[in-house]
Amino acid sequence: MTRISNSVKETEAIAAEMAKSLRGGECIALDGELGAGKTQFVRGLVAALGGDPHSVSSPTYVLLNIYDRGRLKVFHLDAYRVGGADDFEAIGFAELLEQRGVVVVEWAGRVHDLLPKSVIRVKIEAVGETERQIEVS
Repeated sequence: MTRISNSVKETEAIAAEMAKSLRGGECIALDGELGAGKTQFVRGLVAALGGDPHSVSSPTYVLLNIYDRGRLKVFHLDAYRVGGADDFEAIGFAELLEQRGVVVVEWAGRVHDLLPKSVIRVKIEAVGETERQIEVS
């Protein structure tokens, strides 16, 4: 599925549509350049799952944020600054996948080998100043 977003609100709405199908146990791999809208996408997921969208922030420096208010717990990770798979393993990535929440990984390409085969891939690409192409596979 490929969608076009023309605003932050539309990006969040696309994520909210995806959230309707989530049952727990999913891993979502987010990829896109800096400023593409990865964190806004997570904000839309969290809001649609009943969590507080204002609590969502990029986990670039802390590696992991947990949003546990709502229908499903969301584990939000960022692989931008990781030195490799060992960093993700050290924070218990494998155990997070077993928690029956939703594991979302920004910059997922950097830890590709750790992701489960059933991963939902979301690529966000800037195609204009405010326009984004969001491809879900």
